[in-house]
Amino acid sequence: MNARDELVERLREHLAEEPVTREISMFGGRALMVNEKMAVCALKDGDLLVRVDAGEHDDLLRRPGAEQAEMGAGREMGPGWIAVAGESIGRDEELVFWLEKALEYNRAVTRT
Repeated sequence: MNARDELVERLREHLAEEPVTREISMFGGRALMVNEKMAVCALKDGDLLVRVDAGEHDDLLRRPGAEQAEMGAGREMGPGWIAVAGESIGRDEELVFWLEKALEYNRAVTRT
């Protein structure tokens, strides 16, 4: 099993209680959708792409392994898109931190 697939398995375990989830191929990885919005994406190298509140973006970039997400060739994706290095989410505590941040944002934008 490669790094991306291992990360997907870990994410599935933590998202098991979410009522509406699905997976799709996106950004060269495996995106986990919650309420039809991308929450996180396991990238091919085991890194994690996270969608968060843009207002928290700069503070979250100070966390270990976090950097501004790019979409190929050095094009920044904009505030609210953070890439987290795989080695920084090796422990479940760190992975859960990022997943919770993504779910907070997801819930805020999917309220009806």
